[in-house]
Amino acid sequence: MASDVKVRISPGCAEPEAAFDRVEAIFAAVEFECTRFDPSSDLMRANAAADEWQQVGEYCFAAITAAALAHINTDGLFDPRILRTLCELGYDRSIAFGTESRDLPGRIGDHRPMPAFWAPGLDSATHSVRIGPEPIDLGGIGKGLAVRWAAEELESICPSFIIDAGGDCYLSGGGPAGYGWNVGVEDPRGGADPLAVLTVRNRACATSSIRLRKWTVDGRPVHHLVDPRTTGPGGAGLLAVTVVGRDPADAEVWSKVLFLRGVSEIGRAAEDHGLAAVWVTDDGQVKMSTPADEYVIWQAP
Repeated sequence: MASDVKVRISPGCAEPEAAFDRVEAIFAAVEFECTRFDPSSDLMRANAAADEWQQVGEYCFAAITAAALAHINTDGLFDPRILRTLCELGYDRSIAFGTESRDLPGRIGDHRPMPAFWAPGLDSATHSVRIGPEPIDLGGIGKGLAVRWAAEELESICPSFIIDAGGDCYLSGGGPAGYGWNVGVEDPRGGADPLAVLTVRNRACATSSIRLRKWTVDGRPVHHLVDPRTTGPGGAGLLAVTVVGRDPADAEVWSKVLFLRGVSEIGRAAEDHGLAAVWVTDDGQVKMSTPADEYVIWQAP
């Protein structure tokens, strides 16, 4: 997943040590099955099999199933078949990106639409999948699902907690003060102070941003949020998008989809889908959809 995972539990948790152990075990299992950085993972074995059926673990099967459903629900704008493009751009291994830009060996190919609509083969009886000719990346949705599954484990023993996996969060209960958890919307330009603060309770919060995973190829800037309509980096005019919703995986999917809409379409798309979204434009402006009003308690002047 190439992300740190942080867990914070408020007082009152019946089994705090067990809670941490459960979260760690779930993330380890999801990463083991779904990482693209290990050729022996279930995901990469399925990618290598292409049009052949391949049996995978329960987490990998659930993640591919969720990705296929998200592909349908977003009219194809969420498309995990961007692995080949990421590798061509030089992001073919786990890299500890920072706020600084770096040049990676790669190439910028011809921008072309992703072929056809993705309809993987899914056999729930045997947990077998047939990916198709284009390999997939489950990094983003895999994180969101891991947060979902870990939160489900904690809800029965912890009245209030946060799970944060590299910007994909679930915030349960009232937090230390009893009214919810405060979440800062970071400055994607690298500033130390947040651009807005949200108060969230029993909700997921996910951010798609190019603050960290950006680099250059032959001096040309690129990032990891690939638009399947062009198979090139997308999100013209945007630096980051944050979405608040009920489910971590859904929030992750829609934060990416809204980002790919670009600055000219994001507002209408967020309103049309009733999404609580906050976004930062490339000139540093902070904007939000109407459903986000209930969560935003402070915004930088």
